[in-house]
Amino acid sequence: MTENRPKRFRLYIDESGDHTYNLLDDPSHRYLALLGVWFQQGEDYVEFSDRLESLKRDIFGPRPDKPVILHRSDIINRKGPFGILCNPSIQRKFDKGLLEVIEDAKFKMACVIIDKKKHLDNYSSPFHPYHYCMASMLERFCGRLRFLNAVGDVLAESRGKEEDLQLRQAYERVFESGTHWFSHEDFQRTLTSKKIKIQPKVANIAGLQLADVLAHPIKQGMLAEKGLIKDAGKAFGEEVREVTMKKWNSRAATQQVDGYGKKWL
Repeated sequence: MTENRPKRFRLYIDESGDHTYNLLDDPSHRYLALLGVWFQQGEDYVEFSDRLESLKRDIFGPRPDKPVILHRSDIINRKGPFGILCNPSIQRKFDKGLLEVIEDAKFKMACVIIDKKKHLDNYSSPFHPYHYCMASMLERFCGRLRFLNAVGDVLAESRGKEEDLQLRQAYERVFESGTHWFSHEDFQRTLTSKKIKIQPKVANIAGLQLADVLAHPIKQGMLAEKGLIKDAGKAFGEEVREVTMKKWNSRAATQQVDGYGKKWL
């Protein structure tokens, strides 16, 4: 009987940028990106998680009671255990290992970017920007699930009481009411839970760490493609974009990424 069960996927999400409508002349504040990566649950995800933990043990040593959690700002600022990356040879080993883990992992990704300034100019009472991004991300995830005749759920990292409430509301609005393009029945047929799952950073969830590492460089790459920033960032960010080129969600028939993996609001 188990072979008749639909495949199950999990979407892990993270954002780059802030949720407010303040300081919108600054590109770092004007654009909010929501990045999602999804894995088929089971062997694909377990293999990725095991390899990521193996890399961390290799670089930072065994830490059974206080595992190292990959967080982009901590890595860049060499905070906590990432201070060891001040050693150039260790940094190169870490970067190379992480890029290999990402490239070999079996996942798909989508990134939704909202121009908050344009939305504020066009709507007198715009929704919270996260609501727009969440709706668009779920359309892409559930569209893929529908194509695969699969089901799935969504996991995000806890950000604080107010932020978590906004996240839950954004998800539940879509699940209960649908969107312009997808009915609530479409979402409820593919999503296995009416509530988003939220876990703290200390839970050491591999999918959330991947989304955290990817969100900023993927956003910067998309902004640069549109000529909205001059420089997407060199070095590691460019390498991240290169190893994820084949990870984009796309239209099955044509492999079109625009509108499927990359979405602008």
